Amino acid sequence: MRESDPRIVLGLHRSRYERRILTSALDLGIDAIDTSFNYHGFSAHSALAKAANDLLPRFKVSTKVGFFQAAGQAEHSLDPVRLRKAAEKTIRDLGRVPDLVFLHNPERSLHNLSAGSRNALDMACAALASAVADGLCGAWGVSSWDPRPLPGLVEDSTPRPDVFMVRAGLLAGADVLDAAEALATRWDLGSDQLWGMSPFGGSTEDPLWSSLDARMFIRATGSGLSRVQAVFRTAYSLPRVGAVAVGTDDPCHLRDLIASLRYDTDDTSVNAYRRLLRERADRQPR
Repeated sequence: MRESDPRIVLGLHRSRYERRILTSALDLGIDAIDTSFNYHGFSAHSALAKAANDLLPRFKVSTKVGFFQAAGQAEHSLDPVRLRKAAEKTIRDLGRVPDLVFLHNPERSLHNLSAGSRNALDMACAALASAVADGLCGAWGVSSWDPRPLPGLVEDSTPRPDVFMVRAGLLAGADVLDAAEALATRWDLGSDQLWGMSPFGGSTEDPLWSSLDARMFIRATGSGLSRVQAVFRTAYSLPRVGAVAVGTDDPCHLRDLIASLRYDTDDTSVNAYRRLLRERADRQPR
């Protein structure tokens, strides 16, 4: 078993929740997993406990609350009471207190920059901060797929999260990257408190990754670094994050991603790419 590496979090969004990938992750030095209240048809926590109840004490477990079952479908809510109940149910289903609970995509319930939206965000954040104080989780954070509405809603009174997770990588647009960095500055979060997610935009099989050689963003690549590995490594710089949550059920893929961390990104190339993204965004009709 390798020494623990905190830079990779095994994401379980599309996982089959099989024991094999969890044991492989531990063998490779990955001891953090990320799931959500609504994953796996709202059964992710119980499925995880069933598959690997004896392994869970060896993992740092993060999860998310914000989506709920309603009339056979999922609905989003920032209701503090519902968030609290979801945190309590998470403990029952997992059989343990999660290390970290994220407020899941709060932007889904924040439709404008009104005082009502600001108050809703403040109360939701306060509910998770209270959950930490009451021992329902070890820490709390915000996970946002589209953080663009959030900088205009965060005020000095808004509780400060311990971790902020945001979409990262070459497919994250300039406005998403700018919003993520603005929030990190507003909350005074260091890069070790920022997590990236969806580094491949959904799949490593996307034809884009075979036509785009992301090794141009890697310093002194040497030999053997694949294009997919380069895409993953570059995600740590778009925006600059300390960890990336990535999903796979293939231990070989996980091993390849770990190997990519031996390399460093080339800041000059990454910054040039950021400028191109911003110039392209500026040309788009408003």
